[in-house]
Amino acid sequence: MMGNNDQQAYDRGTSLFSPDGRIYQVEYAREAVSRGAPSVGVRTTDGVVFVAMSRPSSSLMEAESIEKLHKLDDHVGTASAGHVADARQLIDLARRQSQGNRLRYGEPVGVETLTKFITDHIQENTQRGGTRPYGAALLIGGIDDGEPRLFAADPSGTPNEWKATVIGGGRQDIQGHLEEEWSDDLSLEDGIELAVAALAAHDDEFEPSDLAVASVTEADGYRTVPLEEVETAFEAAGLDADDEDGDVGDDESDADE
Repeated sequence: MMGNNDQQAYDRGTSLFSPDGRIYQVEYAREAVSRGAPSVGVRTTDGVVFVAMSRPSSSLMEAESIEKLHKLDDHVGTASAGHVADARQLIDLARRQSQGNRLRYGEPVGVETLTKFITDHIQENTQRGGTRPYGAALLIGGIDDGEPRLFAADPSGTPNEWKATVIGGGRQDIQGHLEEEWSDDLSLEDGIELAVAALAAHDDEFEPSDLAVASVTEADGYRTVPLEEVETAFEAAGLDADDEDGDVGDDESDADE
């Protein structure tokens, strides 16, 4: 009985290591992210592409109210997965840091610098009592000195740089497709097509309107990709919107609303 109580203490503590070196609350936060709708980031020769599943969980929900992609500054954007409210707090923090950097130094914040600022904040919630880890993960991508860069931040506060990656549900299938198909000469349009095809490797029952797509380039900065271009990428990926049977909502929508 005493051993069971000890186990529960490690399970409930946000800043305690278990005897086998695990922080259970961080693992639970990662599980919350894995239950969210997926978001894909792809680095291309021209910039960074974000493609996120933003399918409404009900036919009565306004699709525009689902926010998965966000502009942090003119040269950097982010995609989220997991609990929307937690992600929103991190996004607001990133925006304030970006604005503060411009006011203080008169120049845009570096993508890596911004990512590490956010992940430092996330990590603090795994080390202090009275808090819990954020149940959200972010992809942060943009232009650093003319070069596209893409980072991922998970609930442990670990920043990793990627050529292409996914956060949220279906990671194994989607990441496997990205690893097979990514190349270092992808154009921006190729990157969107790759991300759409990677999402289809996990779940091909979606339409172009179920996706939120954005790009960040040196020429145009952060840009929301219009539906017409998404439809073109959809067709180029070999997907047929007519196959969609009109069902909405799945288990993954609970975390992402």
